Amino acid sequence: MIFCCDSIPPSLGSAVDKCLAPNFSWLLITPQEPVKEAVAMVCWALRRVTRVRPHLARKASGVYPGPEHQPLGPRPAAPGAAGSTVELLGKSYPRDDYSNLTRKVLSKVGRNLHNQPQHPLWLLKERVKQHFYARYAGRAGAPLFSVYDDLSPVVTTWQNFDSLLIPADHPSRKKGDNYYLNATHMLRAHTSAHQWDLLRAGLDAFLVVGDVYRRDQIDAQHYPVFHQLEAVRLFSRHQLFAGIKDGENLQLFEQSSRSAHKQETHTLEATKLVEFDLKQTLTQLMTHIFGDAGAQDRIGWAFGLGLERLAMILYDIPDIRLFWSEDERFLKQFRVQDINQQVTFQPLSKYPAVINDISFWLPCENYTENDFYDLVRTIGGDLVEKVDLIDKFEHPKTHRTSHCYRITYRHMERTLSQREVGGIHQAVQEAAVRQLGVEGRF
Repeated sequence: MIFCCDSIPPSLGSAVDKCLAPNFSWLLITPQEPVKEAVAMVCWALRRVTRVRPHLARKASGVYPGPEHQPLGPRPAAPGAAGSTVELLGKSYPRDDYSNLTRKVLSKVGRNLHNQPQHPLWLLKERVKQHFYARYAGRAGAPLFSVYDDLSPVVTTWQNFDSLLIPADHPSRKKGDNYYLNATHMLRAHTSAHQWDLLRAGLDAFLVVGDVYRRDQIDAQHYPVFHQLEAVRLFSRHQLFAGIKDGENLQLFEQSSRSAHKQETHTLEATKLVEFDLKQTLTQLMTHIFGDAGAQDRIGWAFGLGLERLAMILYDIPDIRLFWSEDERFLKQFRVQDINQQVTFQPLSKYPAVINDISFWLPCENYTENDFYDLVRTIGGDLVEKVDLIDKFEHPKTHRTSHCYRITYRHMERTLSQREVGGIHQAVQEAAVRQLGVEGRF
């Protein structure tokens, strides 16, 4: 089974939460601020992991229903017009009411930055692999953790949600937050979408690395495509309690009932040991980087890291768009002989920004900010540095709501002209009216 906060007694749950959430002192490696920032981020991820991953505990129980069972998610929407398909990675997917992929996002699928040698994300992935290969060895010295970094980003909604026991009405399933090919297929929103398959294949220690896709705001820290690295490890009763005094008398679970949706409660001893192992694993990984489903009767941990966020701290990269740059001035800085060589990004010339505002009355229904952000990304591409909602206004008589957004345009490699930006901004205005049903206040 997998350790998670909702599978332990309430009294212990509060103690674990206090230990994992605000107290970062156990993981402070050096006094350097970038390291503290990375550590805080990892601790935040750890807190989320322990709270939102009950699926591992349940599916590892051996009684979790597989994909051949009735999915928990919504029934497929009515199919789109005949012949309307999405072509992606050599396959065709019929469009329906769920389909919301944009040209901008489709152009990124298959780029696999984490597998491009000498790319900063590749360097970081290789450093993590090096650490796990060297630190954790199985029998005969073979690596304990296997690595999967070429799994297709196209997954079923069952894999992305139902296999993780995410309820059908959970807000994380919204079209406003995900990229759907149709009602049954999507671009993965997290590498956790592969956990059920890998656990069912009999694996108990593995890393998954890949590109993930989420609809989000536009700024220097967010992009519709980013990369995750996820680690999962399971322990048998013998593995967990080996070396512990009187360990042969300790159990993984308390004596209670088990069902398809709930496992027994983990014992205090098992929970504490797994918590300690996860803390040690993350501490050692951060030290290395920054310097000084189908498994019964198991317990384990899982964590996920955003590679871009770590790389921005490690290499001092100021803007997430730079990871997609093909500018030689950027790429050559990461062509190093040793993956552990220290690299500090030397900024390219900061070209001036061009700022334009756009305001409009919202439609009565079916408007989400992520729809507008996607529209701006599709039209403006990587010329858009950020979009800020700077004003909201509700008319006192009509009760209609108006939004005003400030769009910052900046090219990473040259100066933009007012005429060039003006054409793009006008296209954004026209598309907002046409596609989102807003009423312009231009």
